[in-house]
Amino acid sequence: MKAEAGWHKMGLTPVHLFSHGSPMMIYETTECSNYWRKCGDEARAHNVRGIVMLSSHWATLGDGIEVATNPAPQISPIGIVPSNDYKTYQMTSDLATAQRCIDLLQAEGFNVSGNPNYNWIVDVFTIIQKMFPEGNPPPVTVVSSNARYDPHYHLKIGKTLRQLRKENYLLIGTGGSVHNLYRNRWGPMVKHRDSLAQEIPPEEWALEFKQSLEDVMTKTSGLQLQRAVTRLMKHPQFRDAHGTDDHFVPAAFVAGAAGDAEDEGCHGVLGAETWELCNMANLQFTFGRWPEQKLVAA
Repeated sequence: MKAEAGWHKMGLTPVHLFSHGSPMMIYETTECSNYWRKCGDEARAHNVRGIVMLSSHWATLGDGIEVATNPAPQISPIGIVPSNDYKTYQMTSDLATAQRCIDLLQAEGFNVSGNPNYNWIVDVFTIIQKMFPEGNPPPVTVVSSNARYDPHYHLKIGKTLRQLRKENYLLIGTGGSVHNLYRNRWGPMVKHRDSLAQEIPPEEWALEFKQSLEDVMTKTSGLQLQRAVTRLMKHPQFRDAHGTDDHFVPAAFVAGAAGDAEDEGCHGVLGAETWELCNMANLQFTFGRWPEQKLVAA
């Protein structure tokens, strides 16, 4: 069945591909932070059981992945942001859901284990803190990426955990749309803690890859989405846009979670866009939407 962009297949929660940006996004109020809050409000209104995130800042060596199983994680130090600006925000881990993720992944042949030493990292913290600024967010489970950064491997992670969408969990890939630290202009951030000062327009390579990513996410769906996302790693401007692969593979995870054959016609929606440091593009995509029922009091 063909369907409109943002269409929700009954019984499936949305999937988000969020670009978390620089650490300064913890401070800033932007189009992206407003969109994250909107998504958080919707998740809370639908009594989401928990949030499962694929991390770009946490990667496992070898042929495996890990799932966070620290019962009382702390927030890892965040560069350029004073600790008193984020240390008081409380997040809750979810050991039961972590084990559920491990069981699902093991059943599909993944070499996966729990990591009891994981602490919250900025790619997760920024998103959750902006989604739920008043505090008391839903329980969060974090899955590592694999440091070989095979897009098909990360597609399979998403396909495997897609089942959780039927159990009222929210899946999020946290990475970056155009994220090459070597090609950013750092002066305003270092001197003035201002990452949003666009001294010059984004360069052509950044604009071209950003547009290609947007086209893939908003104009393809189902199995075609999976193929299109993996092909982006062969894009002529991919290495300019991503000096390393870590911030791209969450897109493959999302394509796996939201690109099943039964998702045909469910295109991504671009919810917000913010540029930082001249060439860093932060685009926020959502696949699917919440059903009209199951609302709870705020």
